[in-house]
Amino acid sequence: MPKKAAGTPATALLTAERVAHTLHPYEVSPDAPNYGALVAAALGVPPERVFKTLVAEVDGRLVVGVVPVTGDLDLKALAQAAGGKRATLADRAVAERSSGYVRGGISPLGQRKRLPTVIDDSVTGLDLMYVSAGRRGLQVALAPTELIRLTGATVAMIRT
Repeated sequence: MPKKAAGTPATALLTAERVAHTLHPYEVSPDAPNYGALVAAALGVPPERVFKTLVAEVDGRLVVGVVPVTGDLDLKALAQAAGGKRATLADRAVAERSSGYVRGGISPLGQRKRLPTVIDDSVTGLDLMYVSAGRRGLQVALAPTELIRLTGATVAMIRT
């Protein structure tokens, strides 16, 4: 049964902003190959509704990319969407320190430092999407429009 309070900065933000959402626990090893597809299967939802949050460096500054688990982050497209020239995935320790979350549980919501965020344009056809709720083993379902609003995100095609 979905719970409302999980005690993460992401869920606290959703509650404070009175955003309709549901929490969905799951059990998948963060080191499993095809992690995102396994999470979608564990939740019983189409994988195109489940998104992963990646932290990248674009011209030396951190940027968050949110893409469906069915694809990969197109770093060149992310750089362009963020107004830069070159992007690389951020070092794991840098991503964890900046976001305040651990790998496999990085949420685009409630990050320690609010970073520019780009969400893949595949969300535009969805009424509901799933992203990490801020810890491994917990996803939050919410309307893409709310995620865009809360993160101040740019929407662009950033998947491969």
